[in-house]
Amino acid sequence: MYRPTTSSRRTGVVPVLAFTGIVVAVMQTLLVPIIKDLPELLDTTPSDATWVLTATLLAGAVSTPIMGRLGDLAGKRRMLLASLAVMVVGSLICGFTDNLLVMIAGRALQGFAMGAIPLGIGLMRDMLPPEKLGSAMALMSSSIGVGGGLALPLAALVAQHADWHALFFGAAGIGVVAIALTLAVVPESPLRAPGRFDLAGALGLSLGLVLLLLPITKGSDWGWGSGTTLTLFAAAVVVLVAWGVMELRREAPLVDLRTSARREVLLTNLASIMVGVAFYAISLVLPQLLQLPTATGYGLGQSMVVAGLCVAPLGLTMMLTAPVYARLSARFGPKVTLILGMLIIAVGYGAGLGLMNAAWQTVVISVVIGAGIGLAYSSLPALIIGAVDPSETGAANGLNTLMRSIGTSVSSAVIGMVLANTADHVGGVAIPTMHGFRIAFLIATGAVAVGVLLAVFLPGRRPAALQLRASSEEDAGLARAEEALAAFRGRVLDPAGAPLARVKVTLIDGRGRQAGGALTGPDGSYSIAVPDGGSYILATTARGHAPHASSATHHGEPGAVAVDLSLAPRAEQVH
Repeated sequence: MYRPTTSSRRTGVVPVLAFTGIVVAVMQTLLVPIIKDLPELLDTTPSDATWVLTATLLAGAVSTPIMGRLGDLAGKRRMLLASLAVMVVGSLICGFTDNLLVMIAGRALQGFAMGAIPLGIGLMRDMLPPEKLGSAMALMSSSIGVGGGLALPLAALVAQHADWHALFFGAAGIGVVAIALTLAVVPESPLRAPGRFDLAGALGLSLGLVLLLLPITKGSDWGWGSGTTLTLFAAAVVVLVAWGVMELRREAPLVDLRTSARREVLLTNLASIMVGVAFYAISLVLPQLLQLPTATGYGLGQSMVVAGLCVAPLGLTMMLTAPVYARLSARFGPKVTLILGMLIIAVGYGAGLGLMNAAWQTVVISVVIGAGIGLAYSSLPALIIGAVDPSETGAANGLNTLMRSIGTSVSSAVIGMVLANTADHVGGVAIPTMHGFRIAFLIATGAVAVGVLLAVFLPGRRPAALQLRASSEEDAGLARAEEALAAFRGRVLDPAGAPLARVKVTLIDGRGRQAGGALTGPDGSYSIAVPDGGSYILATTARGHAPHASSATHHGEPGAVAVDLSLAPRAEQVH
């Protein structure tokens, strides 16, 4: 793979991109400490106040796959900066208003920050050597938990001792810092996907997601059996099915549904929903349990700040698991780490059923569940990246991030409904019960159990090996490891025998489906792992050259089959 960064600049890329992920998470949890006060602060009803949270969720869900695709087409760094800039504008709008509608608009703009996660992962893939990519992606993926964990106590501290608008000015400030660091440290990736932006696909997906997520997030207010809720669900199905049919017919779709339907991509995305459900459940239960008065008999009577500090280890543990994930994944593969992570989550929630009697016990629960979520979240981008072409990284990871968001939305809706239906009503106030908290933990445990079942059917071979390249001495060790895999390897040359760099080599199986891809290094070398034995087509494309396809056969046994490829200039350029 072409990597334009020097070693010194590479060192700074990872922490800067991880910091942008933390900024994204802060936008999601910024208002959690003052949720109960929003109706009074905005002079509105509790039902209308929830739109301040829903707007960010909807905008984030819509923008994530769109920004990912735009990043593949126009430049990932450029779109990353655009996402952060829109977020800063939204934060400033919120900071200067008490009007509900203006606040909703500002919070929607804050949601655009969600696109930074897939864009950051895509930039890492394009720039970093394979031996450093695993831990870097793990850190980027877990940064969501880190930001969420740190934001809770800090936001609570600000809300207790300053005007609540200071939360938004602080968000704008860290957004500006993220933009400055990105401009200074992160170079643009030269890798671009062919084709044009699918505007119709973007509009169709946006409409479908809004129609789907609106009833999920507002169903408890409207009533799950109400005409509005059911109508929106039905409309979402119709729109998303029509969108899918349209995308299948497009030459350059917003989301390549054929790629998304591959077993490894589909199962990873479904498992992502389950992990999202589990991730959000603890954030909904523990803060409430910690802040309930001791007079209830089970509440722990802690302040808003202490409650945030007790939950903060969830995010910190996620960050600390990144290097652990890198070692485990290098040895056993991301499938194993995903399953291990979900099993640890299940253990944490299972233990939590009996560990809710003291503040220190909630810290233990947060640490265990955080470790499991860290391993699971770190595995997801590695599984996706190993299954898609390099030019589709942004869009594919955008879709995966969207699946996590859908999981958290479902978790919020279902657990919110459970806690509401099991609450005790005292003086017109609904007080969550311990029974409701335990049911919420059981739901999260069931979700990860489904996730483990899905992950069991993922391919066992490490997908990261699909993109191994031996174009320089730093990749030589990986090249030797690749000998143990079934692969095609060779060089792409021009008619005079000179190597051609940055040539896209696509592996196509006997059914005409893409089975892998690579981008040649400076010496023209490429390497693509083969999923099974059989006949394949190696298609090569490069700017200024005529596309070419060569047939090749691999028996599926460990080892590389050497196939050198030739790519001639376009006829009109030959003199």
